[in-house]
Amino acid sequence: MDRISASPRTPTTRQQDEPVRTLQPVMRALLAVFCVLTAMATIALFVLSSATDEFFAWTIQPPLTAALMGAGYAAGFLLVALSLRDPVWAHSRLPVLTILAFTVITLIATLVHLDRFHLQPEFASLPWIARTAAWFWLIVYVLIPVAMAVSVALQERAPGRDPRPGHPVPVVLRTALAVESAVLLVSGVALVTAPSTAPTLWPWPLTPLTARVVAAWLIAFGVATALAALAGDLARLRTSAIAYTVFGVLTLVAVARYPDTLDWDGVPAWVFLVVAVAIVATGAAGWRIAPVPERAR
Repeated sequence: MDRISASPRTPTTRQQDEPVRTLQPVMRALLAVFCVLTAMATIALFVLSSATDEFFAWTIQPPLTAALMGAGYAAGFLLVALSLRDPVWAHSRLPVLTILAFTVITLIATLVHLDRFHLQPEFASLPWIARTAAWFWLIVYVLIPVAMAVSVALQERAPGRDPRPGHPVPVVLRTALAVESAVLLVSGVALVTAPSTAPTLWPWPLTPLTARVVAAWLIAFGVATALAALAGDLARLRTSAIAYTVFGVLTLVAVARYPDTLDWDGVPAWVFLVVAVAIVATGAAGWRIAPVPERAR
């Protein structure tokens, strides 16, 4: 009888005694590299948005597009910086998957539109920084997606357990995230598969290249919000919620810097503004109510 009653409890006890799975050295190193790269991209795109012909891998017009991309990189910087501060892999899984989705789509856009980059002979008269940035971009986006996919696979096979979820996302926030996810994913998929639809979907002009890179950010955040809505735990979403809030805030700052770029007579401009405000609201709500994540022990 004692043996029979003790048997069912044994797996549970072992699972509880198993240490929490933490970030492996390879993943930490990769996140540190990505932290540096996103900081550089934030400066080149958000701060120097009107000088991409001198400091970036390709010339981006209008500057609002560069600033929007810079807002994405600033959010990406926060994702990786905060993930590095938290050793628990379960708390970094969503940020890493978000980054992986972005880098894969951006690599595809880069290879499809390689003729627009400053590494082509026709751009030889541009400053060396711009031409170096183009080669640097190409190398980074060829290597990073592969390295990240391998690191995720190794990380998932590492010994340990995930902390038990104990803070479900409230229904109201879950619903709002699901709606935002649908908008982001539909817009992103449309832009990445058919950038010619940009004039009807987007409130300012986009080239095929910028349409696809902007779409990469939309899809990445759309995937993140979908995962948060479907199976989210607030403790695991805290890092993503902070970055999501910053992305929305900096998007609004970019619009305030270049208000004349948007076509305010069209519906897309107002939809864009409403979505940006909703991103700030839901991100801040998730950040506010999320508990401080359990640390590895």
